[in-house]
Amino acid sequence: MTLKSWATPLAIGAFIISGVTGLLLFFDIEIGLVEPVHKWLSWLLLGGILLHTASNWKVFTGYFSKKAGLGIIGAAALVTTLSLLPMFGEGEEEHGKESTGKAAVQALESSSLETVALVLKATPEDLAARLEKEGIAATNPSMTIAEIAQKNGKEEKMVLGALFGKPGKGGEERMEGDEDDH
Repeated sequence: MTLKSWATPLAIGAFIISGVTGLLLFFDIEIGLVEPVHKWLSWLLLGGILLHTASNWKVFTGYFSKKAGLGIIGAAALVTTLSLLPMFGEGEEEHGKESTGKAAVQALESSSLETVALVLKATPEDLAARLEKEGIAATNPSMTIAEIAQKNGKEEKMVLGALFGKPGKGGEERMEGDEDDH
């Protein structure tokens, strides 16, 4: 039995598994073991492709002398490289440090209503009124956003949403300066 006789079927079989589970994950259909099968058996696909490439090395290297083959391989390498770059502040984690946006939200969640009022250039009473409109009680302005959320059975992001006036995130009001045509 030669490498060529089983490397290609291995690659095809692993591609079927990865393709089907990948489509299910893309459409948020996470039934059974779809996610772990996709993650772990992707290694099988990688191994199958490497063995397939090794068993067809002469043919593979021939693609580098053809414009179409070189263009497709180059485009795939470019897309792969670009997908690894942080875009718009996402994925800017460095040696276990969290992204700036996530750190800012966590800082606000652990801040008192009085402190958040300073950030929003409002009074703690104004913010308590905003929360009250959302059915969230803030009895003491020295309570943190996390404490207010816990007391009211809400998530911190919902309380912050109510304070920052983001529709669908807990707040229905719009902040001054927000425009309708974003």
